[in-house]
Amino acid sequence: MNLGAAETTTWPGTVLILGVLLLALVFLIAVMANFQELRKTKLLAAREEDLRQLVRRYEQLAENTLDAQQRTAADLAELRSRTTSIEQILRTVE
Repeated sequence: MNLGAAETTTWPGTVLILGVLLLALVFLIAVMANFQELRKTKLLAAREEDLRQLVRRYEQLAENTLDAQQRTAADLAELRSRTTSIEQILRTVE
C-alpha cells in the first residue's frame, strides 16, 4: 500500500478541492431554489385556473337563475291574469 501518495496533498490542492466543492454546493442550492420557484409558479397557475373556472361556473349559474326567475315571473303574471278573468266570469254568473 502506498501511504506516501495520500500524504503529499498540498494546501493549494486542498483549497482548490474545497473551492470546487463550495462552488458545486452553491450551484446545487441555486438549482434547488429554481426548482422550488418553478413548482410554486405551477401551483399558483393551477390555483388561478381553478378560480377562473369557478367564476365561470358561478356566472353561468347566476345567468341560469336569472332566466328561471324571469320565466317564473312570466308564469305568475299569466296565472294572475287568468285568475282575474276567472273572477270576472264568476261575478257575471252570480
